[in-house]
Amino acid sequence: MTELRLGVLSAATLGPRARRRIELAADVGLDHVGSIDHVCFHGSQGVDGLITTALLAGAHPTLSLYIGVYLLPLRHPVPVARQLATLAAFAPSRLTFGVGIGGEDPHEFASCGVDVTTRGRRTDESLCVLRLLLAGELVSFDGEFTSLQDTRILPAPNPPIPLVVGGRSDAAARRAGRLGDGWIGVFNSPTRYQAVVELVEHEAAAAQRSVPEWHHAMEIWCSFGADHDRARRRLAVTMERFYGLPFAPFERYCPIGTPERVADAIAPYLDAGCRTFNLIPVAASAEEAITSAGQVRSLLAEHTAITATGA
Repeated sequence: MTELRLGVLSAATLGPRARRRIELAADVGLDHVGSIDHVCFHGSQGVDGLITTALLAGAHPTLSLYIGVYLLPLRHPVPVARQLATLAAFAPSRLTFGVGIGGEDPHEFASCGVDVTTRGRRTDESLCVLRLLLAGELVSFDGEFTSLQDTRILPAPNPPIPLVVGGRSDAAARRAGRLGDGWIGVFNSPTRYQAVVELVEHEAAAAQRSVPEWHHAMEIWCSFGADHDRARRRLAVTMERFYGLPFAPFERYCPIGTPERVADAIAPYLDAGCRTFNLIPVAASAEEAITSAGQVRSLLAEHTAITATGA
């Protein structure tokens, strides 16, 4: 059974206290830290996922790094391959690269000169090109959006970087099966998680792909605090500001309360087979968010051990 891995994706790990917060993440037992990615979401919001992750890599020598998810259709795959290869050389075996198609904010795509209706096809094409380039191959490619002649990126990352596809739709699951090393779920129930994993692996088999190790994961917004109502308000304000949508449709997927309550809400995903979790935590302070995430990891590890022994 793959071991439990739990980390945080949060801008709370940035800023003047970044190094101390990354060290805290390691001290409380988190497996990875990482970043989301947006260029100008809803007008101005976002951080660059690759640049942020490079900063995180320099802040700690051993913590794993997770980009979840990078809006690949907004970028050309060749410079992305070079950035990934550079980061992998600096932090070998530490990086997981999650990609998504975005599109919740069409203006973000327009601002980057990309037709939002092409985002799925662009992502498919870029993933094909990325996989070849990150393998160190000499690539000539003539696609709908990308044309290359004898292009190579060296040194190739060794070990290879897992390319994991995020998204709620069946189309994202099929993309993960055809082109990825796993799937990242968000705003899905444990039952849905299990069904999508089966779809991903069925799609891979249909494409005659043999994936040595699947890197499936769940991305979960959560809010910590002893006062449930206050913790809920904090999360609602944060998510509504970020997504520009009401919190209510997301609430059932977002654990709120003490670390024990959050762990209890996540445990069914463990029972459904998930072993990698990216928490996007909200709390009264960044330090409380990180420490509470570490407590959740410990509680889930206990749950896994009890389940495994049948106690």
